[in-house]
Amino acid sequence: MPRRRQMAGSGSDGTEDSDSSAEREPTNSSESDGNMPKRQRLTRASTRLSQSSQVFTLYICLSCLINMMVLLLSDTPDLKRVADHDESPPLTPTGNAPSSESELDISSPNASHDESQAKDQSNRDSDKDLSHRPKRRRCHETYNFNMKCPTPGCNSLGHLTGKHERHFAVSGCPLYHNLSADECKTPTSKQSRYKEQVVEMRKGRNSSLQKEQKEKHMEHRQTHSNTREPLLENITSDYDLELFRKAQARASEDLEKLRIQGQITEGSNMIKTILFGRYELDTWYHSPYPEEYARLGRLYVCEFCLKYMKSQTILRRHMAKCVWKHPPGDEVYRKGTISVFEVDGKKNKIYCQNLCLLAKLFLDHKTLYYDVEPFLFYVMTEADNTGCHLVGYFSKEKNSFLNYNVSCILTMPQYMRQGFGKMLIDFSYLLSKVEEKVGSPERPLSDLGLISYRSYWKEVLLRYMYNFQGKEISIKEISQETAVNPVDIVSTLQSLQMLKYWKGKHLVLKRQDLIDEWKAKEIKRGNSNKTIDPSSLKWTPPKGT
Repeated sequence: MPRRRQMAGSGSDGTEDSDSSAEREPTNSSESDGNMPKRQRLTRASTRLSQSSQVFTLYICLSCLINMMVLLLSDTPDLKRVADHDESPPLTPTGNAPSSESELDISSPNASHDESQAKDQSNRDSDKDLSHRPKRRRCHETYNFNMKCPTPGCNSLGHLTGKHERHFAVSGCPLYHNLSADECKTPTSKQSRYKEQVVEMRKGRNSSLQKEQKEKHMEHRQTHSNTREPLLENITSDYDLELFRKAQARASEDLEKLRIQGQITEGSNMIKTILFGRYELDTWYHSPYPEEYARLGRLYVCEFCLKYMKSQTILRRHMAKCVWKHPPGDEVYRKGTISVFEVDGKKNKIYCQNLCLLAKLFLDHKTLYYDVEPFLFYVMTEADNTGCHLVGYFSKEKNSFLNYNVSCILTMPQYMRQGFGKMLIDFSYLLSKVEEKVGSPERPLSDLGLISYRSYWKEVLLRYMYNFQGKEISIKEISQETAVNPVDIVSTLQSLQMLKYWKGKHLVLKRQDLIDEWKAKEIKRGNSNKTIDPSSLKWTPPKGT
C-alpha cells in the first residue's frame, strides 16, 4: 500500500516526482512502514533525482547530435532549425508537422524521450487510465523530401529566382519557363558590368531642359507642326535615344522591303476590310483615315455613331456603352422600317466627318472629308429590334448656286442591288419638288452612281410617257413635273433613242415597246416597299435656301 501511494503521487517528470515524494513523505509517515528510518527515505529520493538528471543530460546530448545530423543531411540552406523543447508537435526539416513515423524519428528528439517515459510510466502505474491525455495533431498535407516538381522531365533542382537550390511548384520551375537552372542563377560578372554601364549612361542626361532648349523645341514645333519629328535631344539619355533610332531604322527597312515586294505601295489602301455591325466589308478605295488607323489591315466601326476603332475588344466595350441607336438629327421620313434622318453638318460635325470617311472607302471621286459644315446629310436607315441600321445616305449643299440636289450619294455594299439606291435618288428629287426647284446631281458621278441615275431617269421618263394623254410633249413640262434637270432628260432620251431631229426641230418619239417592257416589269415587281411615299415626308425646306 505505501508503494502504491508513492507511485500515484509521482509525475511524469523525474524532478516533480522527487519533490512531491519528499514533501509527501512526512505527512504520510503514519501510513508507511514504521521500521523505515527517515535517512533511508532521503537516500532513495536523492537517488531518483540523480537518475532523472542523467536522463535529462542524455536527452540534451541526443538533441544536439540529431540536429547536427539534420543540418548535414539537408539539401536546402533554409533548414537550419533547432528542435523546440515545448509540447508543440515536432517539426520536420521542411518546417511542417511530421506526416509519418519515419519523419518523427529523424526530426524530433523529443519523441524517443516521451516514448521511454510513457513506457516507464505504464510499468509503474499499469492500472491507471491515461486516455485523458490529449493526442498530438499531425498535418498530412505537408511537403517532404519525397515531393517532386509536377513538370514532366524536371528533377526539382534550381529555382526561378536563382536563390534556392530546389523547387516543388510549377511557379518556381526553370524548365517550365523554358530556362535552365544555371540561367536562373545570379547574373554573371559581365552582365553586372554591362548593367552598371547602362545605369551610368542614363545618369548623364539633364533632369530638365534649359530655357534656351525649351525655346528651341517650341520654335521647331511652331515652324513644322506635325510635318516633322519633334526634337528628341536632351529629352532622354543618349543611350535610350540611340536605341530608339535603331528601332526606327529597322522598322523603315522592313517597310521598304514590303514596298519592293509590291505588298505595299504609296497611296494604296491599307485598310482592306472593315467590321460594320454584323457585316465584314471589303473596301474598294483609299480613305484618308489617320495614319495610326490607316496602317491597320482591318478597321472596326460602330454602325450607329460611326466611330472607328483599332480592335474588336475596343469595339465590344464601346458597343456596351454606346447609347446611339439611330443617326443624330431630325427624322423627316418614315414608312414601315425605312426612315430618313436629316443631319446638319454644322451641328453634328464629328458624325458627318466619320460618315464621309466611311463613304470614301467605296467611292472613287469623293473629295469631301472634313469640311462638312455647309452640307446637309440625309441618312437612310432600316430599323429592327436592335436599332436603325445605316443603309445609305446622300449629302447636298445648303446653298447651291447650280441647284445641285445631291453632292455625294452612297448605298452601303450590303444593301446594294436591292432598290435602296433608287429610293435615295427618288427622295432627293422629292425634296427638290417640295422646294419647287429643278435638281441635278453634282458631277462627276461614280460608275455605279451613273448607272443608278440613268436607270432612275429612264424609269421616270417611261412612267411619264405611260401616263401622258396629250398630243404634244415638252421637255420643259417633263422637267417641271419630275424636277429632273432638262439636260439629264435630253441625255436619257438620246440613250433610249427617243429623241430625233427633224426639219430643224427636236421631236420626242413615244416608243411603245419600251413602255410596255417597263410596265411588265412593274407588274412583276408588284407592290414593293422600295418606293418613296410623298405622304410620309414631314419636312420643310431649311431657311436661307
